[in-house]
Amino acid sequence: MWYYNSDHPLRRYFSGLTEQAFIEGVGMADPEVIDYLSLLLARFVHIDAINRLHSQTGRRLEEVADMLLEAEAMPPASRTSREVHRHIGDYTLFWTGVYPEALKRLRSAWQKDNFIDYCQQGKRSYLIASKFEDDPYKEEAPVLRRLSEQFEVCAYGLTQVRKEWERARANPHRLE
Repeated sequence: MWYYNSDHPLRRYFSGLTEQAFIEGVGMADPEVIDYLSLLLARFVHIDAINRLHSQTGRRLEEVADMLLEAEAMPPASRTSREVHRHIGDYTLFWTGVYPEALKRLRSAWQKDNFIDYCQQGKRSYLIASKFEDDPYKEEAPVLRRLSEQFEVCAYGLTQVRKEWERARANPHRLE
């Protein structure tokens, strides 16, 4: 996929914005977390990546409550369970940090997610995913653990990233 290529222009753009927002705006100088979050932003450019999980019957899972039900139906030590929990962490962090105004719609009274605390569930899901410490997850496990521990700080940092890209969009010559 293009977003794994660190030389892709959009990936470089998100890397620069994320690094600036986290180091200067948040005071967090954690290169692995910053790289993970810039990759998350690049991946989630496509709605198909945001809504990539499907039920066993093929239905797209768009609510965290449904994702959790699917994860609970899997063997707890399976790699698939790990991927679902990692995605739940990514999904909740993305919406909480980048588009917090969408949470009202995502968690409306008409949605199952009305009963889900996105911060709490994101932290829990990242923690579960971080328990997979063997290859090929050995390097990512500590990053997921830090995302769990610092979920709110990372959400705030992603809010700052969004402000930066909106500022750049409002004044496109600022980056020249």
